Amino acid sequence: MKLQTVSIFVDDQQRALEFYTQKLGLAVASDIPVGDFRWLTVVEAARPDGTQISLEPKDHPAAVAFTDALIADGLPYCTLGVDNVQAEHDRLVEQGVVFTQPPTSMGPVTVAVLDDTCGNLLQLAQFNS
Repeated sequence: MKLQTVSIFVDDQQRALEFYTQKLGLAVASDIPVGDFRWLTVVEAARPDGTQISLEPKDHPAAVAFTDALIADGLPYCTLGVDNVQAEHDRLVEQGVVFTQPPTSMGPVTVAVLDDTCGNLLQLAQFNS
């Protein structure tokens, strides 16, 4: 058994697609029309068989309440691992990405938190050796 797909609820699937591919550098794995929405997933470009992120429409009231509460408390929805948080932070800031927490060392991990423009905060994490 392996983790195949995780979901992130987004305000706008097209804006999410653009952010996750153009800013974060992920690749489209699936983009299939499903009624008013799409089955839209992205994956690491270097690992097309890796875990996919489903960019789910934030259409259910529970999803809205959940993600709004996370934003209000400043909590990231998920964590993305990177080799160098500072370098990723600098690269993304140059592209206009807004960070709510700059790179911060927390002992064995360095983290930074960014706004995905689609209703979520994401954390970048680098495990220090």
